[in-house]
Amino acid sequence: MSSRTDTEVIIGGKVFTLSGNESEEYLQKVASYINNKINEYGKVDSFKRQPMDMQNVLLQLNIADDFFKAKKQINVLEEELQNKEKELYSLKHDLISAQIKLETSEGKIRELQEAANESAKKIVRLETELKNKKEDRK
Repeated sequence: MSSRTDTEVIIGGKVFTLSGNESEEYLQKVASYINNKINEYGKVDSFKRQPMDMQNVLLQLNIADDFFKAKKQINVLEEELQNKEKELYSLKHDLISAQIKLETSEGKIRELQEAANESAKKIVRLETELKNKKEDRK
């Protein structure tokens, strides 16, 4: 288990001490994300006119929205990954089947080539015998 990290961050112009099992860089990144949201919404006039508690709730809702959208995207990507893995498994199965068929076909080709060679030898032998018999008759 990682050691506890304490780090000071600035959020909304105020200094906070964050503690956690994450690295200082990660905690600073979280604070930066929140600051970016505050700055983003601070530029919207209708947001600035809201009471502070309403602004906080709106920021929380926006952050929660980001979280759920990211979570949904993760689920979509995980589903795509599972589909790709199934497709890959199927393609590997097809490849193995094709390799087995190829090996079987190559074996049959070798057998047929051997049979053709034997037949060619037999033809030559028979032609030789026929030629010899014709010569003997003369």
